[in-house]
Amino acid sequence: MASRAGTSTAVVSYVLNNGPRPVSELLRAKVVRAIDELNYRPDARGRALRRSRRWRQIGLLVPDLTLPLFGQFVGRIEVEARARDHLTLIGNTGYDPERELEFATAFAEVGVDGLLVVGAANAPQTANLCQQERIPVVWMHNIRGDVEADIVRVDHAHAGELLTRHLFDVHDCRDVAFVGGFTEGDVRHGDRETVQQRFEGVASVVGRGLSHIRTDLTPAGAYAAVSALLSGSTPAPRALVVGTYGQTAATVRAIIDAGLRVPEDIRVVGFDGAAVDYGQLRLTTAQQPVDVLARLALGRLLGDPLVGGDLLPTLRLGETCGCA
Repeated sequence: MASRAGTSTAVVSYVLNNGPRPVSELLRAKVVRAIDELNYRPDARGRALRRSRRWRQIGLLVPDLTLPLFGQFVGRIEVEARARDHLTLIGNTGYDPERELEFATAFAEVGVDGLLVVGAANAPQTANLCQQERIPVVWMHNIRGDVEADIVRVDHAHAGELLTRHLFDVHDCRDVAFVGGFTEGDVRHGDRETVQQRFEGVASVVGRGLSHIRTDLTPAGAYAAVSALLSGSTPAPRALVVGTYGQTAATVRAIIDAGLRVPEDIRVVGFDGAAVDYGQLRLTTAQQPVDVLARLALGRLLGDPLVGGDLLPTLRLGETCGCA
C-alpha cells in the first residue's frame, strides 16, 4: 500500500491510526486513494492486540431479550463483567441457529476475549467456530445439540419436582396437568429442552397419570390450548404446572375467561419470574439463583476455578397455588 501511495509505511500507519504524527492533506489523499483502489480493510483483532486498553470485551448471546429470565441474566452478567473491566456485546438470537452462528462470527471478527451463550440453539457449530478462532466459550441455562462441556444452570428437573411435591404434600392436589410443548413439532423456536426437563421432573412425582397440554410456548399458544381444554367435556385438572414464565399470565387469563377461579378451582404454579411482582395474584414459582448463575458463568469464562454440578432452585410461594 505504501508503494501504491508513493510514500512510507510509517505515513500509511499515521493515516490509518489518525496519528501519532500529523500528515499533510496531499499525502493523506494519496493514502486514502490507495486504500480504495486496493479495497483494504483494517484487521480489527490485530488492532485490538496492539492497543493498550483497560476494557476488554466479551460476547453474550441470548435467545429472547423480551423474556424476564433472559433479561435478568443479561443485566447481572453486564454488571459482573463491568466490575471486572469487561464490556459486553449482546446478540439476540431468537433461538435461530443461523442467527446464533452469525452473531458468533461477528463477535469473533470484532475480537471478543470470550463468548457466553445462554440457551444455545446451535451449540455444535458455535463451539467449532470458537475452537477455530481460539475464543473461550461458556454455556449457560441449556443448549441444543451435543458439545463436550459443562453447562452453568439449575437442575430443571428438580424444579419441576419441587413444584409438584408442594402441590402434593401441602395442598393434597394430585390431579395435575403440565402446560408446554417440547418436541420439534410443538416448538420451532423456543426453550424446549428446558421445558422437557421440567416436564420430566413433574412426571417423576405424578407418574403416568400426568396430563399434558401441548403448546408452542407462546402466550397465545398457551391461552388457546388451555381454553380448548377447559371448554371441553372432560373435567378440568385441579392444578396446572406451566412450563415457562412467559405462558403463565395467558394460562391464568384462560382460566378466568372460562369462568373459573385461581386458586379455588384450579391452582397454578410455574417457573422463574421477577423476585417481586405486583400482579393481582402472586405466582408460586421455582426460582433460579440468577445472581449466582451469572457470577459462576462469567467467572468460568474469565478463568476462575471451576465449580461443578447443577445448582438447585428455590420455591417462592404465592397465592396462585393457594398459599397466602
